[in-house]
Amino acid sequence: MLGRVHAFDVLGDPVRRRILELLAPGEQASGEVSAVIREEFGISQPAVSQHLRVLRESGFTSVRAEGTRRLYAVESGPLREVDAWLERFRGFWEQRLDALGTELARGKRERRRREEASGDE
Repeated sequence: MLGRVHAFDVLGDPVRRRILELLAPGEQASGEVSAVIREEFGISQPAVSQHLRVLRESGFTSVRAEGTRRLYAVESGPLREVDAWLERFRGFWEQRLDALGTELARGKRERRRREEASGDE
């Protein structure tokens, strides 16, 4: 998985997770990402650059030059690997979410019945 760097080592850092969140909607210039990260985490521009480098070298992001700008984008491969690893655990929360959905639907039906009954009086 990702050669020398394990995906969870990369994703274990809150700054790198936030960078991926910022890039999720689409490609962003490194300056834009850096400005947000510096504001939110209070770290220097070189520190942000280091996080971007880790994400790039581990395959989580790609970068392309456009003039003097560097545009970063999320790469899905490592995220698919993480998702595949999580698959074996998904049943732990999906079963609970299904049960919650059932309870919410039951509550709605009961409220509707009470409202209808009180309207008949």
